[in-house]
Amino acid sequence: MISIPIKLKTILLLILACFLFISSNAQSQRWKLIWQDEFSKDGIPDSSKWSFAGRGKSPWDCYCYNDTAASVVKDGRLLLKGIVSGGSSDTVHYQTGCITTKNKFFFQYGKLVVRAKLPQAQGSWPAIWLLPETNKHGGWPEGGEIDVMEHLNHDSIVYQTMHSYYIDKLHHESHPEHFSTAFFHPGKFNTFGMEWYPDRIDFFVNGHKIFSYPKIKDDTTGTQWPFDQPFYILLDQALGGWPGKINNAELPATMEVDWVRVYKRD
Repeated sequence: MISIPIKLKTILLLILACFLFISSNAQSQRWKLIWQDEFSKDGIPDSSKWSFAGRGKSPWDCYCYNDTAASVVKDGRLLLKGIVSGGSSDTVHYQTGCITTKNKFFFQYGKLVVRAKLPQAQGSWPAIWLLPETNKHGGWPEGGEIDVMEHLNHDSIVYQTMHSYYIDKLHHESHPEHFSTAFFHPGKFNTFGMEWYPDRIDFFVNGHKIFSYPKIKDDTTGTQWPFDQPFYILLDQALGGWPGKINNAELPATMEVDWVRVYKRD
């Protein structure tokens, strides 16, 4: 048997005690679920949690349609569809599902995770993203935007991106790097998420960290970090715009959402 000196034993015990304390403290900092939608009731999305995002003139919302033809809960899943218009008085060529938690739920710092299956269609542009609840720093892009997931066409990757005046108007796209791409499992459900802290935002796909966008210390413009305010959630299945031409033969394009969950640190 090896004999260990008393002093060494004392040091080892102190190290072990410190390790146990740190481990215990880490366990106490677990995430606590504060908001969720499991989409358990068929019909329109839960009106206590979601609202129609509204139709606008931007590429993502120019076809938004407030009807169960485009946004519906069925068999435990939210179905956001991009379809060819037909059988309605709507004059646009397409109709898309677009919902938001604006004025109903917003949060500042925490974790958002969405489990979803993405469509494969030319012209398809599903997205999971966040915008500021108020105009504390101004409109877009001054107020910031957090894109947890965007997917284009038949791509085998998704985009995770930050937007702000600093990035989009002053063109500081790489100081720090403002986006990344990640592979996912086409045709299957995947999880897309972000963890938002006062000094950084970390992005994840299927539990794997993809990249981190930090708050920098040498920002002389005062525009790099508008992410110090509450944001709300948007889910949409857009058509056209960034992904290019729409192939009607491949529609409908449907993003299936299994659940949406938001957590805070205990």
